[in-house]
Amino acid sequence: MKKYLFILLFLVTKSTFGQDLKLARKVIDTLTSPEMWGRGYTRDGMGKAANYISATFASYGLIPMDGKDFKQAFTYPANTFPGEMKLVLNGKPLVPGKDFLLSPESMGQQMEGGLTQKDSVTFINPEHRLLLLLKDKLTWSAAPTVADYTVIEVDHKAISDTPENIEINLENKFIPAFPAANICAMVKGTRNPDSILLITAHYDHLGSLGKDSYFPGANDNASGIALLLNLAKYYAMHPQPYTMAFICFAGEEIGLLGSKYFTEHPLIELNKIRFLINVDMVGTGENGITVVNATLHPKEFAIFQQINQEKQYLPKINSRGKAANSDHFFFTEKGVPAFFIYTQGGTAAYHDLNDQPKTLPLTSFENLFRLFVDFNTDLMK
Repeated sequence: MKKYLFILLFLVTKSTFGQDLKLARKVIDTLTSPEMWGRGYTRDGMGKAANYISATFASYGLIPMDGKDFKQAFTYPANTFPGEMKLVLNGKPLVPGKDFLLSPESMGQQMEGGLTQKDSVTFINPEHRLLLLLKDKLTWSAAPTVADYTVIEVDHKAISDTPENIEINLENKFIPAFPAANICAMVKGTRNPDSILLITAHYDHLGSLGKDSYFPGANDNASGIALLLNLAKYYAMHPQPYTMAFICFAGEEIGLLGSKYFTEHPLIELNKIRFLINVDMVGTGENGITVVNATLHPKEFAIFQQINQEKQYLPKINSRGKAANSDHFFFTEKGVPAFFIYTQGGTAAYHDLNDQPKTLPLTSFENLFRLFVDFNTDLMK
């Protein structure tokens, strides 16, 4: 009888985690859909993503961190590209995002003229303060400022001859106070509600380059939000001794602005955070994970390693020191113990049109979920 009971429990456990993976796929597909338009600065992409996450927290039974609203509103400046994005080089039309990018601080302009070659990859039109660069890989970002020049990056594979003549119609719109919001929720602790374990991830991405091309951001960071929402659902169903808190940040891609704002206007007392885990780009895992701040918190990192050695969740856990490369950073600067975790291996798509859900393997997603649950359990002992 005990044998059959064990098998039944095993099957139930596998089924539960299988459902988690299905949920992850649904979240990632939703956040990367054309409706969300790259979760950025045009077509209300970031706002729609914020509404979706808020509604999801509510459906799971979490409560707002401030007791009133899941959204912590704030603003910041952003340079955006909502409309025309035309580039014709030597008479050949190029496709925005695929064949060329603008540097995110670029001003928009409309012109036609010649280019002067400065070296093998650099071409200029001084009259229009225009710089064109040939690149091996196109990688985009976001900017909180607008410059008095235009920089165009062209994939060298998109053209077969030396750039000489150029025609552009590039539209930018600078927004001095772009409205954004961090999405903040929690499950109250049953025994020690003033002790907090915090899971964070950013939900914003790069949005669009023009009216026809958007950046899906599947790994960066729909994958992190999918893991966070899975954990939120689990902890809503299984309240813990400590309060389990969750923050989905806006403004990460433009300079960690959401997490900076939260640490300057905290909705919880930062000194009550027992530990923070920030996840960003966790959609792969063939080669394990890397833990930023591992060297700052050797005791907690040893717990991570011990759990993984016993359970064999991941092929490898790499240790890394302090780095200002994601939303954990401003918490670290305020003295909050924190890890930033990302997976390794798999797709190499990053800040480009190829970061799509269909190429995201989610190799270690279920085991990373298990590792986080075990780690949090150990911290509450």
